[in-house]
Parts: sequence; structure tokens; C-alpha cells
Amino acid sequence: MSARTPVTDIHPPGKRGGKAREYAEAFGMALLIALVVRTLLLQAFKIPSSSMENTLLVGDHIFVNKFIYGYHVPYTKGRILRFSTPKRGDIIVFVFPEDTSKDFIKRVIGLPGDTVEIRRKTVLVNGEPLEEPYTRFADGMDAELLVRTRDILPPVRVPAGKLFVMGDNRDRSYDSRFWGFVEMDAVIGKALFIYFSIDWNRGVGWTEVWRYPELVRWDRLGHVLK
Repeated sequence: MSARTPVTDIHPPGKRGGKAREYAEAFGMALLIALVVRTLLLQAFKIPSSSMENTLLVGDHIFVNKFIYGYHVPYTKGRILRFSTPKRGDIIVFVFPEDTSKDFIKRVIGLPGDTVEIRRKTVLVNGEPLEEPYTRFADGMDAELLVRTRDILPPVRVPAGKLFVMGDNRDRSYDSRFWGFVEMDAVIGKALFIYFSIDWNRGVGWTEVWRYPELVRWDRLGHVLK
């Protein structure tokens, strides 16, 4: 009776090259998954300015859906695997037209073919006032000084393949009123929700590490953006 041939292609844990190799493989796989998620699905961004207050605050950390509008193939026009197109009111992240090394976040106001106009802070799209419960304006003298440059815009028509965007904090936003339109191919994705938020301006010093939880805006965590 012949001896049974031992199984040699399955190794017990820890016998395939040592623990170091196992950890390296696990780390490599985790890194690969993270890269795929970041490239194709979601990307994290931190809010550095007040241009979207009070919807987004300085110190908010958000996730952006990168696949909903499809993927832009480099050196080409258009997108593939598109599930939706930007809609009026969407909060989007895009490559800043004046400096492509920067990403901006604003709200879509005008779609291709729309005519956008501003009369003393009121935005009109195709001749109709736009309902905007999310906006914020400066108060007092500061607001009066800004009226001349930010609150009046003659009618402009949004070209095909482009978007007109504005920040919710209208007196503190550098947006389409100043530099023009956003190319559809420059859109990175749609803002989804706040996954973390911290306020570094509360005066907690480096020697008071135990007080850091006080800086977290716990009520903003998980807040869906709309």
C-alpha cells in the first residue's frame, strides 16, 4: 500500500516567510485598497477657509463622492461611467481654474444654458429668484463696502460643459462672480458628509492635551451636506 502524498501547497500561519512578510503583505493590500478607494470612490478633504459658512466651517473634514459624476480620462474631453451630472444646489469640489494645484469647494448655481444674474444680493436663474436658505452675508459697514463688487452681476449665460458656482458665505467667497466658470471636466466630485470637525481657535495649548476633545465639534460629525 503506497504512502499518502503530503499536501505541500498550503502552509500554516507564520510559515510562509515569517511574520514580517505577513505584515508587509497585509500593509501592501491595505495600501492598495486605500489607493483604489481614493482614486475611484471617495476622497477626504479639509475645509481651510470660511467661504462656505455656515454650511461648512474651517476645520471640517469631509468625504467627497468621486464616482457619481463619472471619471475624467486625462487629456480627453468628457467622462466615463457617469451616474449623474451636477445639479443646481450640489456642493462640489473642483480644480481651481486660476491655479490647478489647488482644489476649491463651492455650490452649483448655474448649469449649462442657464442665465445667472445678481441684483443686490438676490440671485436670479433664468429670470427667477433662487431660493437660498443656506446663504450667509456680512453685517454693518463691512457689508455696505462689499455691495459694489459682490452683490451686482449683469446677466451671464453659462456655456455648454461649464458651471457657475458660488460660496454660501457670499461676502467671503472668491467664486464665479470673479473668475468665471468651472469646466465640467475639472469637477472632482460631490461633497457627501462631515466625518470629523475640530475648532483650533478655542485657545487650548500644547500643554493641555487632555482638553483636546473640547475642540471637536461632536454635533457636526456625520452631518450630511446638502
